[in-house]
Parts: sequence; C-alpha cells; structure tokens
Amino acid sequence: MKKEDLFIGAHVSAAGGVSNVPQRAKDIGATAFALFTKNQRRWKAKPLEENEIDGFKKECERLGFTPDQIIPHDSYLINLGNPKPDALKKSRDAFLDELQRCEQLGITMLNFHPGAHLKQYTEQECLSVIAESINLALDETEFCAAVIENTAGQGTNVGYKLEHLAEIIDQVDDKERVGVCIDTCHAFVAGYDLSEKTSFDKFWNDFDALIGLEYLKALHLNDAQKPCGSKVDRHDPIGQGLIGEDAFKWICSDDRFARIPMVLETPNTEEWEKDITRLRSYASE
Repeated sequence: MKKEDLFIGAHVSAAGGVSNVPQRAKDIGATAFALFTKNQRRWKAKPLEENEIDGFKKECERLGFTPDQIIPHDSYLINLGNPKPDALKKSRDAFLDELQRCEQLGITMLNFHPGAHLKQYTEQECLSVIAESINLALDETEFCAAVIENTAGQGTNVGYKLEHLAEIIDQVDDKERVGVCIDTCHAFVAGYDLSEKTSFDKFWNDFDALIGLEYLKALHLNDAQKPCGSKVDRHDPIGQGLIGEDAFKWICSDDRFARIPMVLETPNTEEWEKDITRLRSYASE
C-alpha cells in the first residue's frame, strides 16, 4: 500500500463542538478520524447548530478530509436488537438521530455496535431485529451508510462471528448503504487469531468469502490485553498486547485496506501521534 492510500488516525475528542475535531486530527498527523457527534453516554442531545455544521464542513475542506476518511461512532447506549419493544423503539429513534446528524455534517458512514439479545431470544432472532432496525433507519435517511462493527462477544452481544455480520447484511434491503468495520481487538478476543500470518490470512479470506471485501468500510486498530477467544474487550496500545505488532504491519502494507479509515482506539492517547507515524512507516514507498 502506498503511503497516500493509508487513511489512518484516531477517535478524536469533540469537546467544544464537532468543528474542533478536524484540526485535532490534523495535529496528530491523522489522515482519518472518528468522532462522536453527540455525547455517547446520553440518549438525547441538542440539535447541531448551523455554525457547528458549517464549521465542521469548512474545516474538513481546509484540512483535506473527505467523507471517505471519517467514520463516526454512535452512542454506546443503542441496542438495535433489544427484545423489549419500548427499549427497542428508544434505540431505533436514537440511531435514526445519529444517522441524521451525520447527514447534516456531510458524513457518509456511521459505525455502530449491532446489539444484544439479553437472553430473551435467539441470536438468529436478534440478528433479524437488527437488520429490521437498519432498514427502518435507512428508509428515513438519504445517503449515510450503516457500518456494523464486529463485537468481542461479551455478554449477550451478537456480531462476534463473521457469519453474524453476513446474516445482518443479507437482510438489509439497501446493500449500497451497509458495511462492516473490523475491530482487531474484538476479532482477536472473539476467537480469530490475528497474531499469526496463517490465521490472519484465513480471517480475511473468510471475510471475503462470507461477507465480501467490498463491504469493508473501516478498521479499528487496537491491540488486545486478553487472550484469543476470551471474549473480554480490553484494548492495548499497538504492539504491546497479545496480537502483537506484526498484524498491524500486515494491515498497513496490504492494498486490500487502501483508502478506508483505520482508527486507533488505544488507551495511550498521548502516544497517538507516534503510533500513527509508526504505522504509516509500514506502507510502501
């Protein structure tokens, strides 16, 4: 992969307003970034103000960030597979609001965790409810794509198997507006060993066979504190966890991952600039 095709950055704070995010990303040498468009710990937020919307768009243009380089994350409260009708409606309303906020900002992708069955019904039933939730939200929006993040498999979360992601996509009506974000830590602790080249290659070959690489829209680059298959989601700095640095070298030098946002969510925020520089060095000249 050529350096100019490596879109790499981090999940940047939106403190003080979303218009501050592009410059913060630029300050750490990022060529991609993630953000929350609202407080991720609250169900509702005040609408985006016009000056913030205009400021965000102008800053992205000034600093050279295109929609292909931006992958927001929705609220952690949302569960699009919730078995309880009232709670499901609350999640669906919040998800729709998140998509609408992205569209106001000119952002074309929204990353989200699929959901959990809460031991109220089967994984298969939960996957169908999630797909229905996506369909409802896409019907009420114009262009922002729903990008499903694989999970670590903690608790009753679905989405920790590639087959789960494939099943959701299969049931989404508008295939042009759905995709996948692979979190390396989540994949590892869910049982996909990315630390060895053979199993790393197998994971991506299986992804292509089951889902299709055309659906890969983003990556979260996180090392893992806990063992492969542990289903415990604990991020580690790149090269300091059980996945190890080699996997990230393979990713950053692989043309399959060119020109999609790759975002650090590691706990060492003060080291992000160094990490981005190091990861960029793995791309070909």
